[in-house]
Amino acid sequence: MKELTTKEVEELLKNEKPNIIDVREDDEVAAGKIPTAKHIPLGSIESRMKELDKSKEYIMVCRSGGRSGRAVQLLESQGFNVINMSGGMLAWEGNVE
Repeated sequence: MKELTTKEVEELLKNEKPNIIDVREDDEVAAGKIPTAKHIPLGSIESRMKELDKSKEYIMVCRSGGRSGRAVQLLESQGFNVINMSGGMLAWEGNVE
């Protein structure tokens, strides 16, 4: 599984607009998410896959990296190009909205 650290994701955000998917639950996202991140709870990933484009790369985010890791495995098995943000929002020091 490909992984990026929170610092690497923060650097990417400075220069480009990576596709970030936050797989946490509604109440967790309400407390703050990475600006530009799209919210798709882990339980909805399978039914909402059609919203994603297989030609794009996605960075998956959750609280600590576990749920986003499961999302990466599921999406990779369906042919998506996905990366897990290790450490999750617990390790995130960048801006939140």
